[in-house]
Amino acid sequence: MSTESISQWWDALNGAQQVFWGVSLFFSVLFIFQFVINLIGLGVDLDTDTDVDHSTHIDPGFTWLSVRGIIAFFTFFGWAGVIVLGKGGLLLTALVVGLVSGMLAMALVGYLLYLFGQQTQEGNYHIDEALYQSAEVYLSIPALKSGMGKVMIQLGNGLREVDAVTEGKTLVNGTMVRVIGILDDRVLLVEELREQGSN
Repeated sequence: MSTESISQWWDALNGAQQVFWGVSLFFSVLFIFQFVINLIGLGVDLDTDTDVDHSTHIDPGFTWLSVRGIIAFFTFFGWAGVIVLGKGGLLLTALVVGLVSGMLAMALVGYLLYLFGQQTQEGNYHIDEALYQSAEVYLSIPALKSGMGKVMIQLGNGLREVDAVTEGKTLVNGTMVRVIGILDDRVLLVEELREQGSN
């Protein structure tokens, strides 16, 4: 398809169709990119780029809001809208179907991440192995031990998702930290790695 024919096709769409097509194409590219980098094992975690402090939980391991979930939401939202409008449906119908589809996709991604997190926590390892190791913040850790977040850390024979707190400032997703203590045999006390040189 030539550039001219693509331009003509785009111009023939109404405003709502252009919005839904734009959303679906943009987030589909992100969705595919995320899938590919995970498939080939580059270890890139898009969730480290977004700080979500107020996620909704079904239980302590289930997180609805994540970068993966948001990408899934808009991907399915966009394509659902494209399909509905393409069949001559109303804009309101496209919005409702898109929202429902997006929410279901986000919930599914959240559940799959929860199952993956549960699997990575299985196996034989001692939490004491984490002491003085470096880790990466996976779910933001509130400042001054005012709340609990999560870190990804190498323990035993795999990467583990472990609860963590900090005595310093808020540690956002993607921050590299060092484990300086273990609380209640299951919660890691961490501090930001770059602070080590200033102490």
